[in-house]
Amino acid sequence: MYENLSDPMPVNKEIKLYTGTGNPALAEKIADILHLELQGLNIEKFANGEIYARFTESVRGDDVYFIQTLAGANVNDLLMETLIVCDAAKRASCSKFIAVIPHYGYARQDRKAAAREPITARLVANLLEAAGVDQVITVDLHQGQIQGFFDVPVTHLTALFLLGDYFKKNKNLDWDNTVVVSPDMGRAKAAKKLSDYLGCDLAIAHKGRPKHNVSEVMGIIGDIKGKTCIVNDDMIDTAGTLCGSVKKLKEMGAGDIYVCATHGIFSGPAIERLEEAPIEECVVTDVIPCEVANAEGSKIKSISIANELAEAIYSVYMNEPVSNIFGGGLNL
Repeated sequence: MYENLSDPMPVNKEIKLYTGTGNPALAEKIADILHLELQGLNIEKFANGEIYARFTESVRGDDVYFIQTLAGANVNDLLMETLIVCDAAKRASCSKFIAVIPHYGYARQDRKAAAREPITARLVANLLEAAGVDQVITVDLHQGQIQGFFDVPVTHLTALFLLGDYFKKNKNLDWDNTVVVSPDMGRAKAAKKLSDYLGCDLAIAHKGRPKHNVSEVMGIIGDIKGKTCIVNDDMIDTAGTLCGSVKKLKEMGAGDIYVCATHGIFSGPAIERLEEAPIEECVVTDVIPCEVANAEGSKIKSISIANELAEAIYSVYMNEPVSNIFGGGLNL
């Protein structure tokens, strides 16, 4: 019993880290970096597929960080899982619920490109807010303006420099004879940042898209002939568009081709297409789990973004600027 009411109330706010079923391996890495344990959360399914979630410990007054990647064949279940866990935490009187969503599902439908289409990126934002999410931490949204769909703070990280460091440290490339290739005009700004970071040239592919997951390269702005190309995108889904672009680059005289992206969704025949494509490597982060990544003989390489996410969680909890992450980071 607290009896001395003339003194300030004691503060008993803790940080609690939990994981959904989307990417528990990444959550474990983040927890290790932060020297925290993933706390007790029971997630099950009823016989009819409905999701059940219950915290096995008190979260009253605590900041709850829930790590969940919204990708894969069960993306809809993972979204519902996030909403249900948030509802459980808020009804258990947590202080804040922060959704750490390395891959933000439904982000590609961020505008009405044709009549009678939905804007699912906004719909998911509305659902998260309705469930009670107080803040979102995410990585490389399909379009940066998706942050504006939220009325709660969004910490938007990028893996661009992490990917750049991979090529700097692991590939002995001639940067005077290397070019970063943007797969379309929409990705040109990010590709320019990567090319500046690597100290090499930039090229931009101009393409048409007759239907989903299909595109045709119409031309290239910039010089790629005989040069090593690094094709950068935010996500790779079926890889049909990407592999078609790579073949076109080869026809136009490109040298060795590397591919990199933050989100390796790899739906359907994507992995098979990439393994057969005329590329040296396809480098992605571990925001989405990939079983074949880094296997011997595989062209698909995965690098971890756990440190950046851990630093973001630390910065948000300590009310420090996340810009530290891009300037060398914190000593956790």
